[in-house]
Parts: sequence; C-alpha cells; structure tokens
Amino acid sequence: MKFTEWATRILLISLMLTTLMIVLSLGRIQTKITSDAEVADITLDWSQYPQAELQSANSPEEEDSEDVPPASVTTTPNSGRYRTTEAFNRYSPNYEIAGVHPSNYGQRYSHDVNGLPANNQAIIVLHETASSAASAVNFFQTPHEDDSVQASYHALVKLDGTIIYLVPPDKRAYGAANSVFESPNGTETVVTNANLASSVNNFAYHVSLETPPDGRGNNFLKSHSGYTDLQYNSLAWLIAQSQVPDYRITTHADVDRSGQKVDPLSFDGDKFLGLLHSYRELTPAFQAQN
Repeated sequence: MKFTEWATRILLISLMLTTLMIVLSLGRIQTKITSDAEVADITLDWSQYPQAELQSANSPEEEDSEDVPPASVTTTPNSGRYRTTEAFNRYSPNYEIAGVHPSNYGQRYSHDVNGLPANNQAIIVLHETASSAASAVNFFQTPHEDDSVQASYHALVKLDGTIIYLVPPDKRAYGAANSVFESPNGTETVVTNANLASSVNNFAYHVSLETPPDGRGNNFLKSHSGYTDLQYNSLAWLIAQSQVPDYRITTHADVDRSGQKVDPLSFDGDKFLGLLHSYRELTPAFQAQN
C-alpha cells in the first residue's frame, strides 16, 4: 500500500471519530437542557390566579412604574367556574407596582426535589404585613441570600384599598415557610428546597393586608382593630378574578406548621366571602355541570 493511500485512510478514520465524538457531546448537552427545562416547568395553569395585564411575566424589576397603562384586569370567561359581575365592573381600586428583588421569589416547579410530580391545584393564602405596607415592600426589595429569610407576596392591599402588585402570578412568591394545606383530598405540600421544610408556595397565590397601626410592633397580639372596608373590597375584587374555589382560599395561620403564624388577625371571613360572592358568580356552564 502506498504511503499516500495509507495516510488518506488514517485521516478519514480520524475525521469519522471526531464527528462521532461531537455528535455524542451535543446529545449530552441537549439531554441536560431538556432535563433542566422539565424541572423548571410551571406545573400550574396560573390563569387560575388573579391576573393583572399590566404585570409582566418577567422580573417585576423590569417594570417602569412611571409609564404603565391604566390598570386592566382579565375578566373570567363564561366557560370557567366563575365569572365577574356588574358589581366587580363598578369597583375600580387604585394600584401600584413594586419590583421585588429576584432573591425573594422564584419559579413554580413541575416536580419536587425527589422528582415526583407537583400537580396541586391552586390555592390563595391570606396574610397581613405586621408592619406598614412601605416597610414590607422595602423588605421584599432588599437582597436576601439566606434562603430562610427570603419572603414576598404576590399582592398587598393597603389601608386605603390600593393594591400593590408585587410578584407576577406565574412566579413562586415566598409567602409561607413550613406549611401544609389540608384539602378534602388530603394533605398538600411540596418540597422545592432540600434544605428547607415543605411548603404550599409552589401552588399558592399570596395576598396580604396591611396591618392597622394598633397591630404593629407587638408579635404577641391576639387581635387588633381589623381592616378597613376599602381593604375588604379590594381584596375581594382582586380574588374575584381568580378561578380558585372558596374552599381553597385559606389563611397563613391555617397553613402554617411552625406554630408561629397567626395572621391575618381579626379577619372577618364572612364579610370577605359576602363581598367575594358579590364580585363573582358561578358561570351557567359550571352550574349546568353540577
């Protein structure tokens, strides 16, 4: 065999081996990308939550609060469980947008840390700030590297009824740490951080009421003067936009398992539900199914 023929064959074999190695490497990279995407998948149809079209699904820090359109909402379709009412259309609360630091919220996951599906239906958890609204927002806008300190809500209702939109509904707000929701189907909770206790955050929409002045600065209070009529109306109006049924609306006190959370104090559940039912009603389609 001539030297040139031998060299050509060696070159061809080397090229084939190099090509094969590149293909295998690309396959491993693609597999990793697919795997990561599956882990970070949003497990919920987050349209079940209250929607505000003015809120971006990107980082709230990207919003320009000085140049946003008038507040607009997504009215619920007739084919869902609920639709909004004329009373809902007549009420129009003021709103603000406040960016939350990325360390204080995260993605909703399709699987827990053990790889098990996290397919819980949506819940809404009601809170109170324990301080002023401004103080709470300042905390959420402050970077927190410690996982056990990070906190946020999706929305906050001030004493004057103004709604502050914080974390977009498709993101996971850190509203409840060690927490469990007791549903008719059993205990619901998800572990998304192996170093922390399980929580409801992955499938919860967190809304907080600003604490009245007489309820601030004392962690041992059992009650306070309660919330304003404007707060109840704005809270009900906000939640009326969701498809979350009454029985899956709960409180921080009810889901907490640390034994330390008692909020929202002095909350009038009957008053809230009465207003909620005036702002939304079952759709004819859903009534026909039942």
